[in-house]
Amino acid sequence: MVKNQEFLKSRASYCLDLAKKMGATDASVTVGHSISETVNFRNKSLEASDRSDGLGLSIETYLGKKRSSISSSNLLDENIKTLIEKCFETTKITPEDDFNSLPDKNLLSKQISNLNLYDETRFENNKKINYLKDLEESASAENQIINTESSFTENKSNFILANSDGFCDGYKTSLFTASCITVAKDQNSMERDYEFSSKRHLSDIKQPADLGNKAANQTIRKLSPNKIGSEKINIIFDRRIAKGMLSVFASAISASAIARGTSFLKDKIGQQVFSNLINVIDKPNIIKGMGSQNFDSEGVNSKTLQLVENGVLKNYLVDTYNGNKLNLKSNGRSGGTTNLYFENGKISYEDLVKKNLKSLYITETIGHGSNLVTGDYSVGATGFLVEEGEFKHPVNEITIAGNFKDMFKNIILANDLEFEYSVNSPTMMIEGMTVAGK
Repeated sequence: MVKNQEFLKSRASYCLDLAKKMGATDASVTVGHSISETVNFRNKSLEASDRSDGLGLSIETYLGKKRSSISSSNLLDENIKTLIEKCFETTKITPEDDFNSLPDKNLLSKQISNLNLYDETRFENNKKINYLKDLEESASAENQIINTESSFTENKSNFILANSDGFCDGYKTSLFTASCITVAKDQNSMERDYEFSSKRHLSDIKQPADLGNKAANQTIRKLSPNKIGSEKINIIFDRRIAKGMLSVFASAISASAIARGTSFLKDKIGQQVFSNLINVIDKPNIIKGMGSQNFDSEGVNSKTLQLVENGVLKNYLVDTYNGNKLNLKSNGRSGGTTNLYFENGKISYEDLVKKNLKSLYITETIGHGSNLVTGDYSVGATGFLVEEGEFKHPVNEITIAGNFKDMFKNIILANDLEFEYSVNSPTMMIEGMTVAGK
């Protein structure tokens, strides 16, 4: 069982009191405890069973505009005292930085809402094993499947964030994750694919048979791929790939990237960056949401942000330090986005797939080919050739390329949004991308 709030608060208060006694003008501390249990299977046999128990703290001390930090997993009084002494001595000799500060007191979270992020259910290891047995039986039912790997992880955590301005709060979270990787083979090729389910509550996890069947079917349909030539073509991105476009967008509008001048979206607030049909929202208060939070890693209240409205960029993701550099107030995004998503489009998935005589449907990208400075995008990919709305055959060994400045303005979204992850997107089409093939 994870440590309770009272214990974590006592450790946090002890740290802050010591830091102030040593002469720190300000201080911030996070104390957390997490327990994780994982069971792994391979080819229908138990491979490993692990448990980790992590208890630790991190503290930042300030002396005017000087700041330093230190962390430890030893929470005994004597160690904490030594730790903070070392931290503060380092602070004294650290150069001043005019942008260092605790968050504005008026922006700190005042009240914790119950977002239903914690499930106290304990899924015993023997139940994890039975779940994975059923999953692997389903995943390996077809003869083409020659290898399976699966795992089930249960994580429970609790934390307290406190600072010398009087903020002190935190909450428990839980996470249950089941995953399956399958390898299929026929006379022409060997392919792999995966499926997973990750939820705050155990009862929301996909059934093992459904998870195994989906992983196997996705793998088998990739067998015997064809190669295609180079051309400009409309590309449809499966939902689990489309969300990656949003992740790139989030990185490009982070205050740190904007302050460094390393983003192609610098100085774009109030300008059209997507088509006028596109809306992007970051919503921290979704019940059971994978990215839900009451406040960010600095204690600043997290509210819903309309990042893009009718294609126009409205907000950056601002933390305190980089906000000071940009003369912007923190909007509770120290640590990044919460539940980030494109709003649904106006067209059904079926109609999107039928929209063109010929298109590519991408199910996997390979490599990290995003340049945030220039906006250039180039990745390896696999997927399917689609003609007149029908999936004709799998394709592989292709490279897709473009520039986000153009790609964002050519996005068409289906209306099949589901909240499966902390970043979510409907199925997406981008018109006129470059494909390099054989």
